Amino acid sequence: MAGVPVTDELAAAYDAERPRLVRVAYAILGSHAEAEDVVADCWLRLVAADEREPVRDVAAWATVTVARAALDVLRSARVRRETYVGPWLPEPVVADLEDRVSLDDSVRYALLVALERLTPAERTAWVLHDIFEMPFDEVAGAVGRSPEAVRQLARRARQHVAAGTPRVAVDASTHDRVVGAFLGATAGGDLAGLVRMLDPSVVLTSDGGGVVNAARRPVLGPDKVARFFAGVARKDGQVEVVDVNGRTGIAWRVGGHLHSVVSFTVDGELITRIDIVLAPAKLSAARSAAQ
Repeated sequence: MAGVPVTDELAAAYDAERPRLVRVAYAILGSHAEAEDVVADCWLRLVAADEREPVRDVAAWATVTVARAALDVLRSARVRRETYVGPWLPEPVVADLEDRVSLDDSVRYALLVALERLTPAERTAWVLHDIFEMPFDEVAGAVGRSPEAVRQLARRARQHVAAGTPRVAVDASTHDRVVGAFLGATAGGDLAGLVRMLDPSVVLTSDGGGVVNAARRPVLGPDKVARFFAGVARKDGQVEVVDVNGRTGIAWRVGGHLHSVVSFTVDGELITRIDIVLAPAKLSAARSAAQ
């Protein structure tokens, strides 16, 4: 654009892409804080690359660069997660209900949990192709494999994701109704009512990171999950209904401080997963995704 410094044009183009780039990195990493760091670093790389030769397609260049950097971070993180105390859950994105933003399916909490089953390369290939609709030729550039290899990675990933996510598409109103009824039964001490709203294969996972008390192993089955959740609810604290990754969940506050964030996964009319994040590092980074 005549009369406008290239750096200004570049900054405007990158700012326009930033929300999508953060979603790409977050879907690959499961950490919103790390995703933002990757996107910030990508801006510096873009400036350096543009000085050498003008970047004509900022969106395409930045997507590949962010994905490649996120993949490197994920590979390093996987080593750390092998020694993590207890289950590792993704970092939740939390907002007040009145400030909730419609997030796309790339950052639904149940999906991020399912993606933990994948290898870093599988996860990156699937995220880029199946969620962000990148052709395999471009995915190959990000993952560092041939187009046919990333096609196979995405195929394997698709099978794992299908096995770990709800079978029935659940809209926000159905999710709210089921979760609302579950919380109502919890408040009323209706243990039988809680059990009826839980899928026979329900699992409850809590992530304390070895810093705070949390169940070191997943809790399985309607009766055990209902009793565990009812026991947690009886503790002192204040329950606040919030938006967790675009769906209604709860924030638990004790003494005015955020104690935990709870995400619910609903399949049809039943709750199939309850994920409780207590790890302080993940809670301090919990934030609104209003971008």
